[in-house]
Amino acid sequence: MNMVKFQGAPITLEGNRVSVGDKLPSFKVTTNDLGEFTEKDTKGVRVFLTVPSIDTPVCNMEVKKFNEEIDKLEGVTCYTISMDLPFAQSRWCALEGVENVKTLSDYKDRSFAQATGTYAKELGLLTRASFVVDSNDNVTFVEYLEEITSEPSYDKILEAVKSVK
Repeated sequence: MNMVKFQGAPITLEGNRVSVGDKLPSFKVTTNDLGEFTEKDTKGVRVFLTVPSIDTPVCNMEVKKFNEEIDKLEGVTCYTISMDLPFAQSRWCALEGVENVKTLSDYKDRSFAQATGTYAKELGLLTRASFVVDSNDNVTFVEYLEEITSEPSYDKILEAVKSVK
């Protein structure tokens, strides 16, 4: 069992923690149009970001930053996964002009959360974490933030992406 903090309070992370060198685990999440989406629907170099809620200040900033950065990297796909309902994700993307990051919802089965150890039990949300996966499905970068309200290491994540391209 792993612990992180939310505004200083301890939070339990549930699920299977992922490490560098692991294969991308199987998962099933929901697309903005309520379709099913699994790891088999992904390919190439991928960034997976888990966030508590896309419509909060830090998450908003994070997703918009990656929307900008991923556009500069050919052949890289970025997915942001949260417990937000697909309708809310779709509305937020439209309002914020986010087109380069694909938003996915884990509200139904918590499948991605369980597969990556990102379910924040006391909050019923996902913790803030980042994973970079190469085209052979190998996890090459992992960051679980100690404090959920902190921003991720943008530069380290982008360096990890560029190093596997």
